[in-house]
Amino acid sequence: MQDALTAALRGGIADLDEEGVLATVRAGISAGGDPAAVIAACEEGMRLVGEQYQGGDYYLSGLIMAGEIFREVLEIVQPALEATLAGNASGRVLLGTVKGDIHDIGKAIVQIALRANGFAVEDLGVDVPPEVFVAKALVWRPDIIGLSGLLTTAYEPMRETIRLLRAQPDLAAASIPIIVGGGTLNEQVRAFVGADYWCNDALEGVRLCQHIIGNLRS
Repeated sequence: MQDALTAALRGGIADLDEEGVLATVRAGISAGGDPAAVIAACEEGMRLVGEQYQGGDYYLSGLIMAGEIFREVLEIVQPALEATLAGNASGRVLLGTVKGDIHDIGKAIVQIALRANGFAVEDLGVDVPPEVFVAKALVWRPDIIGLSGLLTTAYEPMRETIRLLRAQPDLAAASIPIIVGGGTLNEQVRAFVGADYWCNDALEGVRLCQHIIGNLRS
């Protein structure tokens, strides 16, 4: 059943079949399907849409429509996802998509899942300048800072944001862990931008935050 659901969602997103995708999600969740698997399947479909866009089969409107379908999927699965992920972890996480990048679907999933686990989340939105991250971190004093970016052009803004964060004596003294997240990231990018951790899966990012908070509290 799960394999059929995954294939249907992946193909539906890739074909921009809004009505079919949403009907499949509702049926799957009602039948007790795994909300994380639903999101993962839709993420695969989004990657297929991206490939079709790069190949010239879809225009920008196709990317936008796929993103809107995914947003509707998130609204449907959010209650089930929160129930699945509910736990006892707690901490303060500052999130934002770095300057020059407006992607926020992955960040939206992370935010939902973090709050389901008792985290307080401050989301600065998208296209966030480095100085805004620094100003908010100085006031809000998060336990973790998460920088999101999907485009390769986000690497330099990530690097500059981290440089400015660590140039602040108060923030440097607090040794706040910094995570970078996005589908194109890897260990080499993490080292280049100077982050402490990286991830390219939203739910894995939540587990990473739980692990970091657990170490801070122990």
